[in-house]
Amino acid sequence: MLDALAPVGSAGPLTGGAVRLLSAGAVQGADFTQMLAQVAADAAGSIKAGEAAAISGIQGKASVPQVVDAVLSAERTLQTTLAVRDKMVAACQEISRMAI
Repeated sequence: MLDALAPVGSAGPLTGGAVRLLSAGAVQGADFTQMLAQVAADAAGSIKAGEAAAISGIQGKASVPQVVDAVLSAERTLQTTLAVRDKMVAACQEISRMAI
C-alpha cells in the first residue's frame, strides 16, 4: 500500500532515528535534510509495520494486543506526520505573504 514511499527509504518500525538526530550531540553532524529524511523513513516504516501487523492479525498469525499496539503506533505516527505537514504548509503560506 505504501510502495510510493519506498524511495524515501526502507526502514522497520520507528527506531528512534529522529530522536537520535535531535539529541544535542547528533545535531552538530547532521543537517536538516538528513534529519527530515530519517524522520520520513521512520514514519513510513512504522505505518508499514502497522499494516503488516493488521494483515497478520487477519490471517491469525498475530495476537490481538500485538495488532492493536502496531496499529495505534502507526496511527500516532500518521497524526504526527500530518501535524508537521500542516505546520510546514502554514509556514510556507506565511512566507508567501511577506512583503519583498
